[in-house]
Amino acid sequence: MSNLEINGNTPQTVRKIAAQLRRVGWAGFWLQLVLAVVSSLIFIFAAPFASAGAANPGTGSSLLFAIGGLLVLYVSTYWFFRYVLVSRKLKNPDLRPKKAETIQLVRWGLTASTVGLGSSVMGAESIGGTLLGKSLSSVASFAVFSPEALSKIIQPLDIFIVLANTHTITAHFIGIVCSLWLLDRLNKQS
Repeated sequence: MSNLEINGNTPQTVRKIAAQLRRVGWAGFWLQLVLAVVSSLIFIFAAPFASAGAANPGTGSSLLFAIGGLLVLYVSTYWFFRYVLVSRKLKNPDLRPKKAETIQLVRWGLTASTVGLGSSVMGAESIGGTLLGKSLSSVASFAVFSPEALSKIIQPLDIFIVLANTHTITAHFIGIVCSLWLLDRLNKQS
């Protein structure tokens, strides 16, 4: 019998927690990973085309906060994989972490998702403000042939950056909901 198989004398409550950690860990891991990869690909695609200057939402603090949120999303995704690893350890009395350690692990995951969400929302606010400024100062259609005029209208690239940041926000929201649910389950178990 392997170290990670269910031991015959594993309490029922520990088995339930292990199963919940495993299910939520895998679900959160895959959902966050897919959204993180899609966001990364969009940012990688958009970065070379982002024009320099404050009139583009893909530059400055907008991009800094959005990329910061994306990097924290990768940490949060890894943290969900750790939930799966802990679920395996819970099944073996020799490797089983204490309840307080498991709760602390979930709290750190919740903290990572909250910090990432905050960073992504700051990026979204900055991007939204920039796009609002562009829409309010749109130029006449005959002037779009000048580079200066192009930077003042909303372009598809701008919406692409909004989409990438929205994926990151959604992934962090999933992480927060899953972590809060796990904390609730852990605290209800005696």
